[in-house]
Amino acid sequence: MEFKHISVLLNECIEALDIKEDGIYVDCTLGGAGHSLEILKRLSSKGRLIGIDQDEDALKAAKEKIKEFNNVTYVHDNFYNIKTILDKLEIEKVDGIFMDLGVSSYQLDNTERGFSYMRDAKLDMRMDRSRGITAFDVVNNYEEEQIADVLRNYGEEKFSKRIANFIVDRRKDKPIETTLELVNVIDAAIPAKFKRDGGHPAKRTFQGIRIEVNGELKILDKAIEDGIDRLNSGGRMAIITFQSLEDRIVKVKFKSLEDPCKCPKELPMCVCGKMPIVKLISRKPIRATEEELEVNSRSRSAKLRVAEKI
Repeated sequence: MEFKHISVLLNECIEALDIKEDGIYVDCTLGGAGHSLEILKRLSSKGRLIGIDQDEDALKAAKEKIKEFNNVTYVHDNFYNIKTILDKLEIEKVDGIFMDLGVSSYQLDNTERGFSYMRDAKLDMRMDRSRGITAFDVVNNYEEEQIADVLRNYGEEKFSKRIANFIVDRRKDKPIETTLELVNVIDAAIPAKFKRDGGHPAKRTFQGIRIEVNGELKILDKAIEDGIDRLNSGGRMAIITFQSLEDRIVKVKFKSLEDPCKCPKELPMCVCGKMPIVKLISRKPIRATEEELEVNSRSRSAKLRVAEKI
């Protein structure tokens, strides 16, 4: 299957990164290399791009797409390890870091990956298929309370307890092995009157399980902090999120790095001595234009936040 992915907020990201032609840039989620291609076009032969992805299919596709460039280093790893990755490459500081936290069109559309609730496949949902637990493990091996926690905390599913109860009850007969088997359980668990909002009843459950399988939220806070630490002064970090949980983490982390002072508000001045580490380029998240929404509906929920190292 061809690796297809429409880059979201492409022009906005490139502008936000304020690319220096001789700089070093890190694409933490290389994916289809859409953003990386535009970064490379703006780099001189002295510039360098580090492309990281935990999905081997993405790396393979990216290598083909940007094969004309010889100033790219490809890394099969999770961007959680950005500090270790840069250490191994003997890179002390970089000029820009980009993260696109969405699931790619390829991953959603590739049936065998098990990300989609619209196609039948084995329950997997791993972005790195070489390791880790699968969606099957979560659905069939987690205790009922654990499943409910995953759906509530990561999927923001208000029927988390009821769905978890239905899952545990159904798997007593036999394991829930495929995506559509799980969809049927979810559909049975959610009362009919709450299915009228037009959204797919399995959307939040699948989101929650996917985040649990890939540890997406657990890695984000530390990855941002480690990445900012490796930026040169004036270097920028740009992050695209697609759901509220991720966006909240990015927003809170950037804010804490902009104003790290923990002194009681009643004190007339700061005495802790903690100085701002970043400044925010935009107070509000950058959203897709109407023109982009017309050609890529998946950009509707996208939010771009940008911080610059002081």
